[in-house]
Amino acid sequence: MRLVIIGGSGFLGGELIRQAVAARQRAAAGRKPIATYATRPGEAPAEAWHRLDLRDADRIDRLIADLAPCTLVNASSGHADWAVTADGAIRVAAAAARHGCRLVHVSTDAVFSGDRPDYDETCLPDPITPYGAAKAAAETAVRLLVPDSVIARTSLIIGDGDSVHERHVHDLATGRRTGVLFTDVVRCPVHVTDLAAALLELADSRATGIHHLAGPDAVTRHELGVLIAHRDGLDPARLPAGHHAGSPRPGPLTLRLNSATTQSRLRTRLRGAREFLTTTPRTTTPRPTAP
Repeated sequence: MRLVIIGGSGFLGGELIRQAVAARQRAAAGRKPIATYATRPGEAPAEAWHRLDLRDADRIDRLIADLAPCTLVNASSGHADWAVTADGAIRVAAAAARHGCRLVHVSTDAVFSGDRPDYDETCLPDPITPYGAAKAAAETAVRLLVPDSVIARTSLIIGDGDSVHERHVHDLATGRRTGVLFTDVVRCPVHVTDLAAALLELADSRATGIHHLAGPDAVTRHELGVLIAHRDGLDPARLPAGHHAGSPRPGPLTLRLNSATTQSRLRTRLRGAREFLTTTPRTTTPRPTAP
């Protein structure tokens, strides 16, 4: 059975491909990872790359029909673009249902408002941003169209220098851009290698329903920036701090994604930011990733 990664050219998609290829090489068997891209193929060694516009329902259906039976991991991101993030995910789910494919759908903590102390897998979405609303709509459709699917919510995805969050910290610390890191916005970052391993473990299991895949450490955006700066040999004093409360841009402040229930069922351990940002020192400049 094929493993198809929707959004394989993205940051998470690339790591999913690399881990799937490594697992196949170790076992001299397993599933061949096939990936899709919106603009251009990524650098990860997928078995094959297919251009896919998630606004094109006919193309989605033809591609999945050609690749079925398969396991689909939808790791795409259209940000606040409803046609991609909501409608596109719904089209993928509908095609998965028609052609009998297993579906793992990657969602986000942004489906929540931040009004609760924390959020476990039983909490219902109450988004307050366009992106969160699009992701919440996608979740509802995936649950109804593919009842045995996995919906995996996650938080800020960090790597070894390659994530957008890490590049942002580098740009602020070196003066390449202006802005602030919020001291009142709290998230539960996860390392991309942990997240990809957990998603592949869920894909290969009989798990269904909502799962939370975030790190156990709740940190502010500024605290996260300081941890990245220390790891990468930057001066944390150069990171400007600010408050999001009262900002003209709406958004949740504290989103603590409680992953304890999911973690208790996984072999993969989801490390916290204070662990993975102090045990993986890095001194080189982050390299750009494919869009």
